[in-house]
Amino acid sequence: MLGGKVMSEFVRTFVMLKPDAVARGLIGEIITRIERKGLKIVAMKFLQVSKELAETQYAVHKGKSFFEPLIEYITSGPSLPMVVEGKNAVQAVRTLIGKTNSLEANPGTIRGDFGMTLERNVIHAADSVENAKIEMAVYFKEEEIVKYKRIDEQWLYE
Repeated sequence: MLGGKVMSEFVRTFVMLKPDAVARGLIGEIITRIERKGLKIVAMKFLQVSKELAETQYAVHKGKSFFEPLIEYITSGPSLPMVVEGKNAVQAVRTLIGKTNSLEANPGTIRGDFGMTLERNVIHAADSVENAKIEMAVYFKEEEIVKYKRIDEQWLYE
């Protein structure tokens, strides 16, 4: 319980810093924004995504014209997949990162500040709790996800 409310309101979402974010040295800046928002990183891996892993993650796009270029891009350099937790985490992260097309993303969002195109938009985030669960399972085992309490949680949530 937190402040008299049950912690079941908290959800997890999947976030991945893409190869362009890593290559441009944006890891620290993006993680800082996530944490300053009040979200909690409960799992993280630095890895080179294999073609098989990428095809599993983006299976919903198989057959679309952008599928092969997407697989090539996501496997072109190291990435940083994460599990992020917080109240309304999926919506909070999606707002924080901005629209998929960086040129349409508002200034102040991660994509609005660091992206220049639709294809190189520095970050991926699940668009629903259901998709977050699917994507988290691609990269993380349940025992790799850490449970802890931020010292400021009492100030973040009612």
